[in-house]
Amino acid sequence: MVALKKYPDELRARAVRLYRESDPKPVIRRLAGQLNMHPEALRNWIRQDQADRGERDDRPSTDLVEENRRLRKEVVELRDPPAERFPLPHVREQAGSDDREKVAACRGPTATAVTCRA
Repeated sequence: MVALKKYPDELRARAVRLYRESDPKPVIRRLAGQLNMHPEALRNWIRQDQADRGERDDRPSTDLVEENRRLRKEVVELRDPPAERFPLPHVREQAGSDDREKVAACRGPTATAVTCRA
């Protein structure tokens, strides 16, 4: 389930752009008040934008976060393949070396309780 965003992406991009293009830099609290948003939300967006541009090194860039998420998912899949995540004990106990096709069929998308028993 994906969490709903309180602020649209367009507003986020506009707010960060306004902050970056302002000279002198505005007070974040005042700019957030003008844009009708929470100051901490704006401050976090600005910090993340700075990290994405390589101006900060105290937080990971968005690309790095996405790559880490993808790699974690890949590690889970490699450690625990889908066939092992959902074991079929009643088939596994009955399966001999020549029953491998039956076991494979029971794990497929067309498997049913009738075809997988006995």
